[in-house]
Amino acid sequence: MRRLIASLILLCASLATQAHAEPADIAATARSVVRVVLIGQEEDGDGPSLVGHGSGVAVAPDVILTNAHVIEAARQDDTIRIGVVPSQGKSGWFGRIIAFAPKSDLALVKLTERGSLPTATIFTGPLTDGADVVAVGYPGNVDVAQGLNIGDIVSPTSPVKTRGTLSSGRSSKSFETILHTAPIGAGNSGGPLLDPCGRVIGINSFGTLSDEGDSEFYFAVSDREVLRFLRAASINPLTTANACRSLADVDRAEADRLAGEKRTTEEGARTLAARQREAAEKAERAALFEVIAERDNLIALAMLALVLALGAGGAAYVLVDRGDARGAKIAGAASGLLVVGALVAFLLRPGFADIDRRTKQRVESAAAAPKQAAAGQNGAGQRLCTINPARSRVTVSNPADIELTWNDKGCANGKEQFARDGTGWARLSLSAGDDSATVTRFDPATGSYRAERFFLDLETLTKLRAEEAKSPLAASCGGDDAARRQGLAQTALTPLLPQTPNERLIYSCR
Repeated sequence: MRRLIASLILLCASLATQAHAEPADIAATARSVVRVVLIGQEEDGDGPSLVGHGSGVAVAPDVILTNAHVIEAARQDDTIRIGVVPSQGKSGWFGRIIAFAPKSDLALVKLTERGSLPTATIFTGPLTDGADVVAVGYPGNVDVAQGLNIGDIVSPTSPVKTRGTLSSGRSSKSFETILHTAPIGAGNSGGPLLDPCGRVIGINSFGTLSDEGDSEFYFAVSDREVLRFLRAASINPLTTANACRSLADVDRAEADRLAGEKRTTEEGARTLAARQREAAEKAERAALFEVIAERDNLIALAMLALVLALGAGGAAYVLVDRGDARGAKIAGAASGLLVVGALVAFLLRPGFADIDRRTKQRVESAAAAPKQAAAGQNGAGQRLCTINPARSRVTVSNPADIELTWNDKGCANGKEQFARDGTGWARLSLSAGDDSATVTRFDPATGSYRAERFFLDLETLTKLRAEEAKSPLAASCGGDDAARRQGLAQTALTPLLPQTPNERLIYSCR
């Protein structure tokens, strides 16, 4: 019984730690998925005809990866044109074949018209049997069920997403494949198979035939085959080996970290308070001893001056008796000065009433010095920022170290203007290259640099661009005026962002 319970606990633990597909990450990669259509001419020449279609994924802004069998007809017949239809927008583009490998069932199509797509990232880390996977593409049976005609098929449409699990790696006769259970149909060919964080782990190619209730399985060309093919074609794709973590996992770890820091801080505060009390008492005793020593020294000095004055007076008397008037005057003057000095020293000694006051002044003066030194630090200067993997959620980025030069006007590297908000310095920026928005926060006091990235669909991006035209973000640094403009723009644009980011990158700057 104990073994059974232990096994169940281990099973539950393994299921609890298994990453599940994040809809926002899958949707972000779906922006890179296209429908690949083959267009010919009707026999009577009256209009275009649909020869066939499949799916593909952008591995560069103008390069589409698909299956070789999807575009094979166009390679054999130069009258057939290849169309690339994105998942969003108003129209598609035509393309041409630039690489073709039937042995691994892979091909590349390059756009022949001006067009650009967000680029998908290929995952190069280890794959785990039983992990969630998502197939994205354009199955033809869905088109038939929806009653789509050729006009609908060549118009931008969101791809279909199906979920399954990874079974294992299998090698077909010609190339290495990945076996999975995410349903695909005719038309899915060439579309990507994604891990839970939206990274490409394979290109869907074919499936088994189901007879008399047999289970259905599907095959994708493996990421290793894909990478070999792309590099042979001189394409350098985006890749990452970062483990897939959900934002919820990161949030829980951050909450645990903060709770631990709070406990440590509270314990440290108690220890620090005890040490500060001990140090204060020690400093007070030392200051008291210094004041008392000062009083004793002045009294001793006065007494010494009186003794010397008496000696000088006696010498003056002797010199007068000997008839040395000049020497007597000098000795008498010295005696008088010593008497005055003794009186001054006695008067300058701290009285008993002054001892406490002078002790308090010395303690306060010593405590104020480090506070004034700390107040002179404004966080300006050069820093090197490195990623903190334990606190970050990184899906498709390969974050490098950041060299950061900061000034007290909120300017980073002489060109990126930040603005103050309720929590400190913040900057929102929009990137046209990957249709993303980034909210960056920096705390000069602690050296914490935090970047949250949002991968945007066309509708959200269009709204942001329209609002940014009304309230432009600061194009460069410009002191208080640029910070004010940046703050106004961020106030208008931030509510249009999704509720949660796709990535959260936290750096430590030193």
